[in-house]
Amino acid sequence: MTAHGYPSKLKGKDIPYLARIAAIADAFDAMMSKRSYRDVQEMNYVKNEFNRCKGTQFDPTITDIFLNILENHFELIAEIQEKYS
Repeated sequence: MTAHGYPSKLKGKDIPYLARIAAIADAFDAMMSKRSYRDVQEMNYVKNEFNRCKGTQFDPTITDIFLNILENHFELIAEIQEKYS
């Protein structure tokens, strides 16, 4: 992960673990939410964005785990989205 954008110029494993998870969760929520300027993004677009930004914007290990969840257990995410929408 690059040193741009995180306080104190932390990078990689120096960024707190939960902050690295939150970055992925926040980006996923943003892409999967309707905005005034765009509709919800297609799942293929979302997966491509995570792959494109893996290792720069997002922790590569956590990104791989999250992409695995999207591929194999998306129904669990959909249940949570439905419950809290």
